[in-house]
Amino acid sequence: MERNLAIEVTKSSGEKALFSLDKLRNSLKYSGASHNVVEEIVAKVKDELYDGISTHEIYNRAFALLKKNKSVFASKYKLKKAIYELGPTGFPFEQFVAAILTYSGYKTTVSKILNGICVTHEIDVIAEKNKMSTIIECKFHSEEGRNCNVKIPLYIQSRYIDVKAHWESKTAETNILDKGWVVTNTRFTSDAITYGNCVGLYLLSWDFPKNDGLKDRIDRLNLYPITVSTLLSNKEKQFLLDRGIVLCRQLWDEQFLFDHLGISKSRKASIINELKQLCNP
Repeated sequence: MERNLAIEVTKSSGEKALFSLDKLRNSLKYSGASHNVVEEIVAKVKDELYDGISTHEIYNRAFALLKKNKSVFASKYKLKKAIYELGPTGFPFEQFVAAILTYSGYKTTVSKILNGICVTHEIDVIAEKNKMSTIIECKFHSEEGRNCNVKIPLYIQSRYIDVKAHWESKTAETNILDKGWVVTNTRFTSDAITYGNCVGLYLLSWDFPKNDGLKDRIDRLNLYPITVSTLLSNKEKQFLLDRGIVLCRQLWDEQFLFDHLGISKSRKASIINELKQLCNP
């Protein structure tokens, strides 16, 4: 059995941890690269390690090697980083969450004011399905290493209770306000998860709930953010985000936007090929 090296890496939070060959290998497998390509990249990265190397540097090296092999592999590999690139404001992330739910069969509304018994609240996303309504708060962090602590679900739960009390007082309301959600692009602390479970608040993060986190939902539905693209420039991505295009699938459906961007025919063909591989199983 292959043993991990006794090399410490520096995480984005500043913490030190032992380097794991298995973690690197698994993240590369996630990109869709073949076993041989994964092992070749693992061997190259392994040879370049040194004590104290940052996880960011390891990521950049692996990403460059994947991109050299096939751009779509690099696109999938950078998913987590691509979601951070939806910032710096939280609005594109709210649109992204709404888009995922829309493609999951919900009718969604972004940024709506709802009355509570005590005060009014601006709700990030409202999702409706089967006569049930869900109010969703999105907590976006543009910096890696920042997690959502218990204060976030405590605050959101109090808002949910206030909105629900007013909602149930309206005799004309046909939908049932079923649940409150908190969605983040980072992770929840253990206390935050414990509290959410206790009060019935649904928590969704990068890898929680297990096998049904953001990463899992994106993979299942092939709903990758446009920021994963390795062929679009940052300026082009921002142009699309400003127009509410947050998913590769949306750009696939609205290819006329390439003309607005002034992209050449040959480059357009390459980007469309990348989109096809990202949008299709």
